[in-house]
Amino acid sequence: MSNAKDNVENDAGRSGGIQVIARASAVMRALGSNPKGLTLTAIAQHVGLARSTVQRIIAALEEEQLVEPARPGNGFRLGPALAQLIHQTHTDIISIARKSLESLSEHLAESVTLSCISGRQNIIIDRVVAERELRVVIPMGQSMPMYATSDGKALLSTIPNEQVREWLGPSLDKLTDTTLDMEGLLAQLNEIRRTGFATAHEEHLVGISACSILVPTFMGPHAVTVVAPTSRFNTHIESFKTALEECKANISLFAGGQ
Repeated sequence: MSNAKDNVENDAGRSGGIQVIARASAVMRALGSNPKGLTLTAIAQHVGLARSTVQRIIAALEEEQLVEPARPGNGFRLGPALAQLIHQTHTDIISIARKSLESLSEHLAESVTLSCISGRQNIIIDRVVAERELRVVIPMGQSMPMYATSDGKALLSTIPNEQVREWLGPSLDKLTDTTLDMEGLLAQLNEIRRTGFATAHEEHLVGISACSILVPTFMGPHAVTVVAPTSRFNTHIESFKTALEECKANISLFAGGQ
């Protein structure tokens, strides 16, 4: 009789553990979709849980540095431990690409990033920040809307348009005046597949533009990106593309890309 009781209790414990993991995952996905941060109330609305439950989950995740406080009034955002886990997962690609990224940044005097798909978002897994007064600094591990960034669009170009619609839904949030709608995005993805380059002109943040090139690797598709203030970007975009092609060739020699 006691064995049967123990089995029931063990099953209940496993079920409860799975539920906790599922709820924590839902909270982290909600924060991943909102990199600027969400309040406890907003998180609760996103995941369909009581605010008190969300508060307990956030406290546990914060203790493990999987979430951290955002700016005052913005609640919480994903924490540094998540970026570290992603970095460790892709450590081989990062070590292969690092020197090429450094050379690219030094040659152009602009910030560059290396990113990949994680779930349904693009994640920055490495970066080199330009050594100049007016520069763009992209946080490590930051996830951003794929449709509004050049690296996101480069990575989206690796999947069929039907799947893009399924991933992103029927409508895209308008982040700036130049953010694309779905039809504009799909047309641009077709062009990216043809040329190999993706650009974003102030589609995520006003004043910031970027150009990316897709780099196939033995760990799946990655994107290398040059990010710059729009004023410099518009003047130097062709030299950015030339330098990106050279960077891709260097990485592909060792990363198994085609």
